[in-house]
Amino acid sequence: MAKGNRGFGSSLTEGLEDAELDTSAPSESIMASRSQTLARLASGKVVTDRTEWVDPARCRPWRLHNRDIDHLDEESCRDLIDAFLSAKKQRIPAIVRRLTNDPDYDYEIIAGVRRWWTVQWLRTHHHPEYEYLVTIQHVSDEEAFRVSDIENRSRKDISDWERANEYMRALDEFYDGSQSEMAEHLKISRSWLSRLLDVARLPEEIVAVFADTHDITVRVARDIKPLTGDPRALALMVEEGRGVCAERTDLGVKLSGPEVAKRLIAATVAKTKSGGGELVVKAGNGKPMLRYARSARSGLTLKIVPRSGASTDELLGAIRGLIEG
Repeated sequence: MAKGNRGFGSSLTEGLEDAELDTSAPSESIMASRSQTLARLASGKVVTDRTEWVDPARCRPWRLHNRDIDHLDEESCRDLIDAFLSAKKQRIPAIVRRLTNDPDYDYEIIAGVRRWWTVQWLRTHHHPEYEYLVTIQHVSDEEAFRVSDIENRSRKDISDWERANEYMRALDEFYDGSQSEMAEHLKISRSWLSRLLDVARLPEEIVAVFADTHDITVRVARDIKPLTGDPRALALMVEEGRGVCAERTDLGVKLSGPEVAKRLIAATVAKTKSGGGELVVKAGNGKPMLRYARSARSGLTLKIVPRSGASTDELLGAIRGLIEG
């Protein structure tokens, strides 16, 4: 545990140099298995003792991989397509596990689904010579998740939505729902993990308001999530969301993620006149939590109402809505 990512990576490679690549059936002789391996080495199929060129059709994504396959297309993979064509091959190997007892597939992709999709696209678009470069690992499911996380954590082409849903599945399957344990295993802060998981915890009716789930970022979820716990605020956001969806369907108006969030948050702000030209913003419990006034001379003036019962997140969300509104 104290080794961190570097120690974890080292533990994965221990003994791999001496491991056999081909898991031959018990009935095959040792010499036959060795001859097959030598033949693959001679043909150039085996690049190192655990990195190979393989047929992408014999590979399948791992059930817990972090890519949203529906979002993989020529446009989203254009950079990889161009890079592969320029180099005339894939340069960075994907990470896979060898499968057993599956007649249709030989390997399971832990990290590298986007590279796998790109090779398949090239093979069906006049480049049948392309193969899939993979590094074979022998890991458990929980280790596979950490391998995938280490390889992909810094990648900017993975959306917060993809990463949040991957983490949510792993939280339940490997860490018994304990965010503290998960954060410790991944060597990340508990606060950052909590903010990321909030993306995956948004109600379905709120997620449906966004034109693209990849528009739902950690920042967007940070502003919306605190309001979803209040039935009144949630109902107001759902109602506003119907209007956003109707505008998109009927008028072709496609809002960005922050713009959708702004509309939803603004719908929860109940404004009533008070003395002195001030407006009142009520909390989800119906009590006033903010008083504010706008003027060309003084700008926006805010007063936080004491003992409103509003949470810090609810107050900050309302203030943000006023500033951006």
